[in-house]
This record gives sequence, C-alpha cells and structure tokens, in this order.
Amino acid sequence: MINEKQGFSVNGYGVVVVLSIAAIWVLSQLHNISQASTSFIVALSVTAVLVILCLPGFFMVQPNQGKVLSLFGSYVGTEKRNGLRWTIPLYLRRVVSLRVRNFESAKIKVNDNQGNPIEIATIVVWSVSDTAEAVYEVDDYESYVTIQSEAALRNLASIYPYDPRDDAESEIALRSHPTEIADNLRTEIQERLGNAGITVLEARISHLAYAQEIASAMLQRQQASAIIAARSRIVEGAVGMVDMALTRLSEKEIVELDEERKATMVSNLLVVLCAEKSTQPVVNTGTLY
Repeated sequence: MINEKQGFSVNGYGVVVVLSIAAIWVLSQLHNISQASTSFIVALSVTAVLVILCLPGFFMVQPNQGKVLSLFGSYVGTEKRNGLRWTIPLYLRRVVSLRVRNFESAKIKVNDNQGNPIEIATIVVWSVSDTAEAVYEVDDYESYVTIQSEAALRNLASIYPYDPRDDAESEIALRSHPTEIADNLRTEIQERLGNAGITVLEARISHLAYAQEIASAMLQRQQASAIIAARSRIVEGAVGMVDMALTRLSEKEIVELDEERKATMVSNLLVVLCAEKSTQPVVNTGTLY
C-alpha cells in the first residue's frame, strides 16, 4: 500500500529571483561573446540551458489542493503547500482536489429484511484525505466512491426493516431511526472507502419509500395500525373515566346503584366516550300510567 508523504519542492518566488538574475547576466554578456574565452562561452551556454530547463519546474498549488509528484512511474511525494512552487522539472504532477464534495445516489430498489421492496437513496459527503492512496490504490477514486456507496446502501437496506414490527417497537428501522441508520451507513461506507484514501464526513438517506407496486397496500396497513393504536388509547382513557365516575358517585353518596344499574351506566358511558360521532341523549321523563 502506498501512503502519502511530503514531496520535494521549494518556494517558487525565490527560484524566480535566482533565474531572473541568471537570465539578466546571460543577456548582458551576449555583446562580449565574440571576445570571450572558450571556458566563459561554455559557462554562459550552460547557464542559459539551465535557466530554460528549470522553467517547466514551476507549478501552482491552490487552497485545498494537492499535487501528486511521480518520477518515471514511481511516487515521490505530494505537495499541499499553497502558492507558487518549484520542483524538479522531470516530476510529473497530478492535481487532486482536497475540497469537501457530496453526491446524491440514484434511487435504487431493494428488499428490506422483511422482503418488502423499497426505494432508497443517499447523500454522501466526502473528501480525499490521502492523495497517494486515492491516485494509486484505485483506478478512478470518484467512480469508486459512487459505486461503493450504492453497494453499502443496498447492504444496509437489506439488514433493517422499513418499519419496526408490531411486537418490537424498539427495533431499529429505516424510517423510525434516522440517526442510527445514518451512523451505520457512514461507518459501512467508510470501511469500503478506507483503502482509497477517502474520508466520509456524513451519509444520510435522502429518499425512502415503499416500491410502487406495494405502496398502496402498505399505506392501508399503516392507516390500520394508526387506527388500532388510537382506539386502544381511547378505550384505555374511557375505562379510567368510568372507574373515576363510579368511585366519585360512591364516595359522595350521590346515588345508590345496584349491579345491574352500574352495568347499564358503564355501557352508556363507554358508548358516549368511545363513539366516533356525537351521541344523541335520551331523556327519561318518567312512566305514564
């Protein structure tokens, strides 16, 4: 495995000054070249050639950018220091962005762990942390991030259910536990991209829905579950209110009720409290003889 290391380069402005002085000296001596000795002419020629050969060694490094340096196919280092730099002209330089990037995956169809087909997509925020691994360990690190992120999303969706089961309300599910799912998704993507010098900063589900062929049936199921839950709360509250009414009537000795009348009263109160629509009272005005 190739790990990132500091490449050789120097401040480009200092090299500009040195080369400028050398170039000015060469130009100033051209008018005396006919009278100069052979050794002086050789020195002048060598200086001019060196100035020309050094020019390709200049390069710029932008903020949040790295230049991967290689020589004859061998990695020699990475330069991340910003500004004008100069290095050995034979070094090949490849630009690698260190900026934070994000992408949204396509909506993919996959079965959850209960076999229900769902549609799911994710947003992944990432950046390059090791330029050497990003360039040399994988063929195309941007494509690698996309493919591996979608593979991790498919695997995650097949592990968890869309909704928790009725008998396991604390079960982690894709819809009910977004924070836990996001953490697990980021961890799995990071494990897949660790060998490519990529750091995953955040991964969250951007789209989650049942597949079109079962969406209607699942909607009815959710509505039925909601109705049952609401009815359970209503009945629980109604029973408490009836118990409180009978207890208060007995404590204050407002009326004496036998078991049959208590049963009638409980039945009437439950009808009033649990009915979906407003009940119509019937007033007993007495018996006609």
